[in-house]
Amino acid sequence: MDADIPETMLAWRVPRFGGVESLRQESLSVPEPAHGEVLIEVQAAALNPVDLKTLQGRYPLVTEGDLPYTLGRDVTGVVVSRGEGAQAWPQGARVCAFVGQGSGALADYVVVDATALAGAPATCAVDAAAAIPLAALTAWQGLFEHGKLQGGERVLIQGASGGVGRFAVQFARHCGARVVATASASERDALLALGASEVIDYHAQRFEEEAGEVDLVFDLVGGEAQQRSWQVVKTGGAMVSTLGEPSQAQASRHGARATRYTARADGAQLAHIVELVEKGAVKAEVVERFDFDDTPRGFERLAGGHLRGKLVVMRQWHDAL
Repeated sequence: MDADIPETMLAWRVPRFGGVESLRQESLSVPEPAHGEVLIEVQAAALNPVDLKTLQGRYPLVTEGDLPYTLGRDVTGVVVSRGEGAQAWPQGARVCAFVGQGSGALADYVVVDATALAGAPATCAVDAAAAIPLAALTAWQGLFEHGKLQGGERVLIQGASGGVGRFAVQFARHCGARVVATASASERDALLALGASEVIDYHAQRFEEEAGEVDLVFDLVGGEAQQRSWQVVKTGGAMVSTLGEPSQAQASRHGARATRYTARADGAQLAHIVELVEKGAVKAEVVERFDFDDTPRGFERLAGGHLRGKLVVMRQWHDAL
């Protein structure tokens, strides 16, 4: 380990599943990067629904046997050490990444696979850079890898007001698709500004009566809304969900494709997204920032829902100014 890197660090851990009261700040050994990995000094980490689900024991990939567990799947920071095979990222490089399963960015340092890294956007502050990776990659992979969305097509984004949905609106608009979004009436103006052509108030309107036929349903809601969405999928279209598995029987009846997916780390895709941010074609929206020591309050805010963007925990406040 480099002499300038301390032997120990602080991290927010889950020693047992439960509510916010289960969070514990603990001292750990600073991890050493293995082959193909880099060690990042964390500047900021975003909070995501998967972090809350993990804390509550509702995320199936983290079980009792994995505890204690360090939370945090989004990071921006500075490369301070590299393993063999990760020499493409020099020490001092400012990067962002979707952190792989089992590490945890709510810490002073985090080890990340080099293939997950992208250079952090120079045109936005540290907090906004941390808000990009997981939500943006989820939106990108859902729309384009799984949904095969193309310019000129129509996409219905169910639950467009959250972190993933807001990126999805922007990506779909940028590729030339026509975006129909469902959200509460209070989100209408913001989503129109991001590029939605139409916003349907799910409290007051039935989207299946308003949306018309669409090439793709990007489902961020699940449940009854997902089932009703089959009414607007055109023949040969698709339904892609981050939640429950869409019905293959319904897909067959509609001559459509249907899939559920989980986002994966992809540095090349993230670099392309960062380029869009640099060009001003896409923006990352941060609604609230929390000091590292105040992380539990961030989780309370996350549990409250109805967020119009991302929550970010700051490790180094001065870098966001």
